[in-house]
Amino acid sequence: MNTDFYKKIIENNKVWSETKLAKDAEYFKKLAEGQQPPLLWIGCSDSRVPANEIIGAQPGEVFVHRNIANMVVHSDMNMLSVLDYAVNVLKVKHVIVCGHYGCGGVKGAMGNQSIGIIDNWIRHIKDVYRHHRTYLDSIVDEDKRFDAFVEINVKEQVFDLAKTSIVQSAWKGGQELYLHGWVYGLGDGIVKDLEVNFNDNNDLDKVDRLHF
Repeated sequence: MNTDFYKKIIENNKVWSETKLAKDAEYFKKLAEGQQPPLLWIGCSDSRVPANEIIGAQPGEVFVHRNIANMVVHSDMNMLSVLDYAVNVLKVKHVIVCGHYGCGGVKGAMGNQSIGIIDNWIRHIKDVYRHHRTYLDSIVDEDKRFDAFVEINVKEQVFDLAKTSIVQSAWKGGQELYLHGWVYGLGDGIVKDLEVNFNDNNDLDKVDRLHF
């Protein structure tokens, strides 16, 4: 077994720790006392999209949930547990759903090739395509259609986030909570604000507004 990479990351951790301590001897002691991040990041599992790094955030500033294609699935207890803790315990003020151009999960949902167990997860993304099929099928250029689908998927996940009982209960209680949708460009490192922003449920259909 080749252990060079494994040994390297262990050594990298030691160097990183020593570098932080050299700048601030109390750095880890202060981190260990607790967290009060202002932001929950719901992003893709893609290794090229590190949440903290692309927005210049430090440890303790971003609470993170990641899955294939940054999905907000109402039956996903992992995502719901993260969301509930972030909103009701950590009291984050912002939740960002961040997708990225070139997303493999979104690309997979545009075709019919079986990949494995992920096929079942991708079904949720295919549902998004089905709802927007007329528009997406009208885009002749495949690359442009792919980019448009990435953006639409993010927007739909922000809407689904706004529909959760967790978010709506927070708004009902007067909690300051903003939802945003972004797409990250792998080619230039720039995020695009899709301007799908919520801070209450007034923009939701009446059928989606919960009464507590």
